[in-house]
Amino acid sequence: MRRWRARSANPAARRFYGLDARVEAEVAALVERIEQEVGPLEVVVFNIGANVRFPVVETTRQVYSKVWEMACLAGFLTGREAARVMTPRGRGTILFTGATASLRGGAGFSAFAGAKHALRALAQSLAREIGPKGVHVAHVVIDGMIEGAFIRSIVPDAEERLARDEILRPDEIARNYVWLHRQARSAWTFELDLRPWAEKW
Repeated sequence: MRRWRARSANPAARRFYGLDARVEAEVAALVERIEQEVGPLEVVVFNIGANVRFPVVETTRQVYSKVWEMACLAGFLTGREAARVMTPRGRGTILFTGATASLRGGAGFSAFAGAKHALRALAQSLAREIGPKGVHVAHVVIDGMIEGAFIRSIVPDAEERLARDEILRPDEIARNYVWLHRQARSAWTFELDLRPWAEKW
């Protein structure tokens, strides 16, 4: 189950929707519902994580398949359904959240890296296909820890690292997503890297 947030120009009109983003019919129905209840879909951010770590010999078929379904198949369904409504209008933005694993595989991350590599390739294909039709498609590589309850629970010195700007802040990530959406089409960005200044890469 994943959550979509739909927001109109009126902040009071925010709506939240639950769905399984791996199920084709649910994704298609949600896009149609948003178009009817909220308005024309202008921006879609695909941000499902699915980051798991297992040695390859302990990675079951079920784990590998589920990670791929969450991080890639769901991205395909989301991108396809957004493209269906955006391309006839000749405008819109589809943003895919990637990770370090989008660019290189790491030990223990065979499932996650495979899915994130595939999502990046999907974003490239989609950008080449619907970019010329007026829809901006971009892939954002998030390279580093992101502030939140999970990071605070596993990083003992999270507060100190935050004070030194060594952990990504969600608001700063969001500013970059907004910037991508507002770019003039004469200078669109396809891929953007976001990482703290102290991150080793």
